[in-house]
Amino acid sequence: MGVRPPADDDLSEPDVIEFGIPALDARLEDASFPATSDELHREYGHLEIPYNASGGVVTLADVLEEIDRGEFESEQELLDAAHPVFERLRERDPSGILGHLRSLVPF
Repeated sequence: MGVRPPADDDLSEPDVIEFGIPALDARLEDASFPATSDELHREYGHLEIPYNASGGVVTLADVLEEIDRGEFESEQELLDAAHPVFERLRERDPSGILGHLRSLVPF
């Protein structure tokens, strides 16, 4: 996912703030697959991945702990397995006024 940052005259800012799966994908450019969860934890576990547009972050180590898999044949398999983790994190930590209002509704 991505969100455009606030307008600014400084052109050095990125066009889009990445979070969730796109942010994880960008941080794993150098990873080689197939890979085990332990290998990914050792090499990339320290990486902080934003999971919402408000700047909430989670480490890859924490994401891997919530995934019930020991091996990934491809990066896409890892991204698919991580997707529900990022969705749960966003639901637990709603951002913005709409997120706050959604959290007040019981359904």
